[in-house]
Amino acid sequence: MQTRRLGLSGPVVSSLGLGLMGMSDFYGPADRSESIATIHAALDAGVTLVDTGDFYGSGHNELLLAEALQGRARDSAVLSVKFGAMRDPAGGFIGNDTRPAAVKNFLAYTLRRLRTDYIDIYRPARVDPQVPIEDTVGAIADMIRAGYVRYLGLSEASAATVRRAHAVHPVVDLQIEYSLLSRDVEKEILPTLRELGIGMTAYGVLSRGLISAGAARGESATGFRAHLPRFQGENLAHNLALVEALGAMARGKSISVSQLAIAWVASRGSDIVPLIGARRRDRLAEAIAALDVGLSEMDLAAIAAAVPPDAVAGNRYAAEQMAMLDSERAS
Repeated sequence: MQTRRLGLSGPVVSSLGLGLMGMSDFYGPADRSESIATIHAALDAGVTLVDTGDFYGSGHNELLLAEALQGRARDSAVLSVKFGAMRDPAGGFIGNDTRPAAVKNFLAYTLRRLRTDYIDIYRPARVDPQVPIEDTVGAIADMIRAGYVRYLGLSEASAATVRRAHAVHPVVDLQIEYSLLSRDVEKEILPTLRELGIGMTAYGVLSRGLISAGAARGESATGFRAHLPRFQGENLAHNLALVEALGAMARGKSISVSQLAIAWVASRGSDIVPLIGARRRDRLAEAIAALDVGLSEMDLAAIAAAVPPDAVAGNRYAAEQMAMLDSERAS
């Protein structure tokens, strides 16, 4: 397994990370045994970066991960955990809380669920507009000094917020959506990360499954994806035409369109680590194989011509969720 360092001061991790969200939430029922087998297969293949959130399945995801890690050396995985999102008993989202006391409270429960003494990378899932980022980061820095956390990460933060956070304590990576169909980060956020020596962990590299063979075949979006603008009406028809253009290139290289998309994100720089939300071993194997896909300058030029930066139709979330993204606010 190839490796990359997260930022100038962060840990060395596998060149591809495994995101566990879909094993507990949002994409419909998942098979527990297959989920655990997939985590095992990832670790056995050398995937070290494992990403979860304490609100995925309201704690279910952390408990699942803890079960999968039993009997394994603690340093075999770099655990990246998001916190701050609050949910009700029915699973609905009821806000965010990143106050210093809440940071330490969320962390205490995460440590217990994951059966570990420390979290490698701890990050607020969203920037809370009611709490100065300096206060949230300061609380995480306290936990780093106390030994409960090793590194500070951020998620969906704007360039300005990244600067403010980094001035309080070094940020090792920003987790944010980045794919062939989501490229706004290239305008200001990515240059800021590179200026400050901060890495990126890129989620949504397949644009919620839109860049896949199944989407190209016209398979219906299920779960929360059915409510995303890019999967609806004329937007979907437009976007599937883009996917088909990518599919034609992928077929010419005897790879899947998903592998092409993953390889493209990985090619954007050694400071970027794609996160793959595989729920099954076959999907994981497909993703790992994408790391061996070489893209020439001619390939990259053809991809750029087929899918220009602003080619996608529709926002990545519905309007209400977009309003919550600090990363979408002008600096």
